[in-house]
Amino acid sequence: MLLHIIARGKIGRSPEGELVDRYVKRLTLPHKITELPDRGGKLPPVSAGTVIVMLDEKGRQLSSMEFARRIEGWRDAGTRECRFLIGAADGFGDAERAGADLLIAFGGMTWPHMMARAMLAEQLWRATSILANHPYHREG
Repeated sequence: MLLHIIARGKIGRSPEGELVDRYVKRLTLPHKITELPDRGGKLPPVSAGTVIVMLDEKGRQLSSMEFARRIEGWRDAGTRECRFLIGAADGFGDAERAGADLLIAFGGMTWPHMMARAMLAEQLWRATSILANHPYHREG
């Protein structure tokens, strides 16, 4: 299963970009990052077998273990691609949210979308570590 982060904005060479790189290099599942401009730009076409997860302030707050189990379930069900969408500063509209399979939030606070990307990359690595029974997921 492909873990595909699709994010608005260019992260470039920044502390957040370094964090994203650090964690995606450790992923054991195939992965890809697609950057879109802050406004405009089209999402890659969605093919059959794709799950859409949006990072959104109205989303559910999952524990790392719950997040890992969701990924495990999708993987075991034969999902080809799991897309994680991170919007621009204005977030997503209701119509976009309605098309998602899951909305998740990293707490009740508002996070800059570049930080959210780094946090997502870390949680994807943590989830794959949990699924591989690696002890890391309990450490900070």
